[in-house]
Amino acid sequence: MGRAKEIKVKVIDSKVAIEFVKKHHYSGKVVNNSVLHFGAFLDGKLGGVMQYGNPIDKRNVLNLVETENKGFNAKWNEMLELNRMAFSPILPKNSESRCIAVSLRLIKKNAPHVKWILSFADGTQCGDGTIYRASGFKLTSIKKNTTLLEYRGQIIADKTLNNPNYKNKGLSAGKLKQMGAKPLQGFQLRYIYVIDKAAKLAVPSIPFEKIKELGAGMYRGQPRA
Repeated sequence: MGRAKEIKVKVIDSKVAIEFVKKHHYSGKVVNNSVLHFGAFLDGKLGGVMQYGNPIDKRNVLNLVETENKGFNAKWNEMLELNRMAFSPILPKNSESRCIAVSLRLIKKNAPHVKWILSFADGTQCGDGTIYRASGFKLTSIKKNTTLLEYRGQIIADKTLNNPNYKNKGLSAGKLKQMGAKPLQGFQLRYIYVIDKAAKLAVPSIPFEKIKELGAGMYRGQPRA
């Protein structure tokens, strides 16, 4: 693992995290739902950021994992989404998987009510989730992309169209498609990491080989053969 072992992971201020993500994430965008921000430091320099928060459609994902608590309200605070991760070239190989592992340990220690983590791999612009697989996440869904739209060179998630900035302009996913927006070619892959040993997946775990079978492979924005 080389120098990746020397990386220090700690909680950082949201403003620092947001500035870093806007500069280094391939989308150039942040997720406003992020509430927990980790920085990855090597030789005292910030080289990576991981942001955790509530999913936009949290009500629809709570039942992906079964826990000892019963009822919708009881499950509300049991999970987080790793919704942004951005690393710069100053960090060595294997940095991402190591930093995710450290951040998960910190969550387990300091936020024991969080029992599982959700994340999505963007197989239209970035990758199919190599980092998540190396970090022990389970693959639970592979779907052709229908939610990331390209319109006049701009990439917009259909859920983003629900915010006031777009609603006030009379826009929606359907309206944008009528105006010529097209879904990006590729896949969206869903990964889950169960922190609490008493919890278990409520949906099937998909063998990683299925990614290649379905033609959903992607690495650094390029489809895998």
